[in-house]
Amino acid sequence: MDQPWTRRPRPDRLERRIEFDDYESTRVFLERLNGLSEQEGRFPDISFGRTYVNLTVRAEADEDPIGEPEETFAQAIDGLL
Repeated sequence: MDQPWTRRPRPDRLERRIEFDDYESTRVFLERLNGLSEQEGRFPDISFGRTYVNLTVRAEADEDPIGEPEETFAQAIDGLL
């Protein structure tokens, strides 16, 4: 089941799990995410398996709180789905 973006403290971050029907769909999403990350110069932490992707978006500096740039990037990731 897909989870919405969830804000977590210490360090402040956004997390989301996205599930897919098959490996092909997972791979296509990861390729799109790679393109977006290269374009934006932002790279989320990623873990994945055959049919899921876990994402973590952090502020540019670890001590900074999550703000509009991170929220906008998370929304751009959602747009890839």
